[in-house]
Amino acid sequence: MSDRDTHHLRVLIANERKDRLALVAPIVVALGHEVIAREIDIQDVGAVTARERPDVALVGLGASSEHALGLIDRIVREAACPVIVLLHSPDPDFITEASKRGVFAHISDADIEDWQGSIDIVLRRFAEYHDLKGAFGRRALTERAKGILMERHSIDEDGAFAMLREQSRIDNRKLIDLAAAVVDGHRLLPRHPEARPEP
Repeated sequence: MSDRDTHHLRVLIANERKDRLALVAPIVVALGHEVIAREIDIQDVGAVTARERPDVALVGLGASSEHALGLIDRIVREAACPVIVLLHSPDPDFITEASKRGVFAHISDADIEDWQGSIDIVLRRFAEYHDLKGAFGRRALTERAKGILMERHSIDEDGAFAMLREQSRIDNRKLIDLAAAVVDGHRLLPRHPEARPEP
């Protein structure tokens, strides 16, 4: 991620208190970012997150920790961006609960000069998280394809992987693309599983 990637972001800010939203928005803009949405209602924040696809969300702790945790739940459920909790005063219990719901960091309005550095770190960790999640997904897809080939061709795991690798080379395709094709019903599969003898 380049410096440019983290220096003009689309930011969603959420808080149950309008006065806090009004204070946070100019700080975000002064950092060179765009405030794309200001949300108060838990019911609306998920849909706004899905529609606007922010780069990062700042959720402030207002009068009710339950309200703030509800906002976090809805934004995290969309998995569109990392969530940073904005605290106006220290609250270790709230931070513990927020961390269970998937926030990536917390910042304080007492440390405004540190906001950009915190945002940069969070965006890098979020990208790494998604890369790792993608790697696990690719591994799971390859394992499923091998399992299908093992069953359909009555071969072992090494044979299934060799079949994938060889066909990948022949077709000049990425192995993961071929694995996806096998899972979706590719030409490497015989039309019907081989008949197995009755026990």
